[in-house]
Amino acid sequence: MAKKTQKRLPRRREEFTYRGFRLDDLRKMGMADLLPIMPARVRRKVSRGLTRGEEHLLSRFKSGDARIRTHLRDMVIMPDMIGKEVEIYNGKEFMKVEIQPEAIFHYLGEFALTRRKVTHGSAGIGATRSSKYVPLK
Repeated sequence: MAKKTQKRLPRRREEFTYRGFRLDDLRKMGMADLLPIMPARVRRKVSRGLTRGEEHLLSRFKSGDARIRTHLRDMVIMPDMIGKEVEIYNGKEFMKVEIQPEAIFHYLGEFALTRRKVTHGSAGIGATRSSKYVPLK
């Protein structure tokens, strides 16, 4: 039997859309135009008004600051923030995060985890009754 030698084409990355809107369209929209396409929780937060700190952070993103560090983990990722790098505080250190288009309308804190995965070591001497018979060396 003859084997088919079909060349695999690289996967084509399509342009990002959020609920039918391209990223350029989302950036041009005002806050009133963005509200209907936001998820409910984000819509509620934004319609109640952003805090002074959140507005200042958003203005820093728009101005194009080189280094942005923040403690505002509850800040919603807006279209103007896409493609920028931000350092988010996780309670111990600032974690550098590049904001991707898929993160739109999520919170900054989702990308800087505060807890690490627990990795337990192997059982040592005195851990169980059977470890009494394990030689030390």
